[in-house]
Amino acid sequence: MGILSRLDSDLTFVANALKLRAQRQAVLAANLANADTPNYKARDLDFASALKGAMGGGALPLARTAAGHLPAAASAGNAAARLQYRGVVQPSLDGNTVDPNIERAHFADNALHYQFLLERAMSTFRSAKLALEPAR
Repeated sequence: MGILSRLDSDLTFVANALKLRAQRQAVLAANLANADTPNYKARDLDFASALKGAMGGGALPLARTAAGHLPAAASAGNAAARLQYRGVVQPSLDGNTVDPNIERAHFADNALHYQFLLERAMSTFRSAKLALEPAR
C-alpha cells in the first residue's frame, strides 16, 4: 500500500466517521430538546454499523440494470445512517421515552469521540507534511 493510498484511506475513514458523529450529535441534541414533548420517542443510530456501511463494508452487491443507473461505488462513501428508536429505560406517563441523563451521557461520549477524530485528522496531516518536507 503506497503512502498516497494509505493517506486517502485514513482521511476517508476520518471524514465518514466525522459525518456520522455530527449526525449522531444532532439526533442526541434533538432528543434532549424534546425531553418534555409528550409521546416523543428517543432515537439514536448504531454508529459501528453506520460506519461500516459508509466505508462500503457489508453492502450487498448491486447490478446496474439500466444505462442511467449510478454504479454502486458512488454510494459507498455516503455517511448517512438509519435512525432507530431507543429502548425505554423508564416509561413516563406522557409516552415520552427520553431519559435526559442517558442522553447527556451519550452526548458527552459522542463529543469526545468527535474531538478524537479531529485530532486524528490533524495528526494525519502533520505526518503527511513531515513526509513531504525536504530533508534538512
